[in-house]
Amino acid sequence: MDSSGIAQSSVHASLLILPEPRNYIENVRTKPLKFPTPFSMDSCSTVSSPFDCLMFDLDDTLYSSKTGIGKALLNRTFKKCGFSESEAPDVNRELFRTYGSSLAGLRALGYDINPDDYHGFVHGRLPYDLIKPDSRLRNILQSIKQRKVVFTNSDRLHAMKALDCLGIRDCFEKIICFETMNPNLLKSTRPDEFPVVLKPSMEAMRIAIDVAEIDPRRTLFLDDNVKNVAAGKAVGLRTVLVGSAIKSKEADYAMEMVTNMVQSVPEIWAFTEEKDDERICQNRADQMDSALATTTVGA
Repeated sequence: MDSSGIAQSSVHASLLILPEPRNYIENVRTKPLKFPTPFSMDSCSTVSSPFDCLMFDLDDTLYSSKTGIGKALLNRTFKKCGFSESEAPDVNRELFRTYGSSLAGLRALGYDINPDDYHGFVHGRLPYDLIKPDSRLRNILQSIKQRKVVFTNSDRLHAMKALDCLGIRDCFEKIICFETMNPNLLKSTRPDEFPVVLKPSMEAMRIAIDVAEIDPRRTLFLDDNVKNVAAGKAVGLRTVLVGSAIKSKEADYAMEMVTNMVQSVPEIWAFTEEKDDERICQNRADQMDSALATTTVGA
């Protein structure tokens, strides 16, 4: 084991020749999904929006991939394992294709990686100053009456730091993260004792549904990763592909930036308000669009 705390593996030289990927979408457990009672807004209004909850990915979804945080994460991850910067993109692509994440793949290939040490090293020196406060996103999130949850493969500390940089942590009631999906991993005595559970695995999706206590049929799931979106669709979530204007077959919606949800998914703001014994159907999307058009993005 080297000074970084990771045992160098003999598989290093052959990482780019990996087994065929597991089919995450077909590998669905038979455990039935739980559908809790639909969320009620309050005693004086009846929600007609098709969504009771919005579940957001974090990295490259709530903030743009153009910040460079993703590239910094990639370089630090593989530097710790002895790979060169030029090797990192290809190795990372193969690990994601086969195992769903770089950490899951490295552990499966025999790298003795402690998750806390890994996250501490990878996230410890990230340029968080590149993530700027986003007042437009904050205004949009605050206008959404439904529940809002973050669902990320990242560790909790990184998630909280990134949300704080954006100025939106208080907009979410819950963060479902690496620790949520892998409560037993720190107890492991060998790399293959507990497999790493992360999106896009079906196990990760079911954990998120259970922890968030949501009805997937009435939950909007926003993610920038096509495989994650496909996994969400497989468990019954309504899905949004962020970072592309073109929908994949598994995405119900597509948008280039998360702040485009006002235009792309206006039904989020649709509701029926009961007043003076009359039902007044209101769609606030146009109002939101007008109000937010004059809101500058925090810099």
